[in-house]
Amino acid sequence: MTEKVIWHRPTVAGSGKNGPIRTLNDNLSPPGRDRRADETNFYINPAEAPALPIQLKLKRGVDMSGAFFGLLVLSPVLLFIAFLIKFESRGPVFFRQVRTGLNEAPFEILKFRSMYTDLCDNSGLCQTTDKDPRITPLGRILRRTNLDELPQLWNVLVGDMSLVGPRPHVPDMLAAGRSYCELVQGYEYRHLMRPGLTGLAQARGLRGPTGHRWMAIRRIVCDVEYVRNFSLLLDMKIILRTVINELKGGTGL
Repeated sequence: MTEKVIWHRPTVAGSGKNGPIRTLNDNLSPPGRDRRADETNFYINPAEAPALPIQLKLKRGVDMSGAFFGLLVLSPVLLFIAFLIKFESRGPVFFRQVRTGLNEAPFEILKFRSMYTDLCDNSGLCQTTDKDPRITPLGRILRRTNLDELPQLWNVLVGDMSLVGPRPHVPDMLAAGRSYCELVQGYEYRHLMRPGLTGLAQARGLRGPTGHRWMAIRRIVCDVEYVRNFSLLLDMKIILRTVINELKGGTGL
């Protein structure tokens, strides 16, 4: 499939009826140097929720069974990590934070606590950086291996999240110093699907801080592309790519 993502001035982004399209194996390349593109917002074509009721029901069934099986099999690991967190520093085992879910409904996400309790940022607006002093020694390992995300299997089980979907953002998420809603016109389309443990953007290696403008925009392009092109086959491809990325060093969650 040929490259069809367009980095351009403030006209409607993408090409064709369905907007920006990329294959799973495409590498995102940087935009051309265009001062007007750098000084304006990025626009995405309107998207709609997938009209695939049977596949969506099957997806939910896979989510529930996968999350239950994952929690059951990983329970010794989860308990061991919980013990290490309590042993290392004072405070709760879990970090709870409000995120934006399906149809922009708020929910409380669960993560293993990786920061010192008195330095935790519940708003999520102060993003982590390299050598962030708020992160505990154990927390650095958990974050590097993405083990801090494992409690989100509970969020999947209860229906707040899915195994695959756009990663859930905090309300009023910032990117490159601006609100994502302002930076990307059409940002809200990513909320037409349940947020996921992993997504198309993460499968392509787009994760971490969102301080760089174009890296932040690319994630939303991938998220909306996933909404437009959802299928169980695409979910399986994303899960496979995520597993491969994690085995290579952890870039898939």
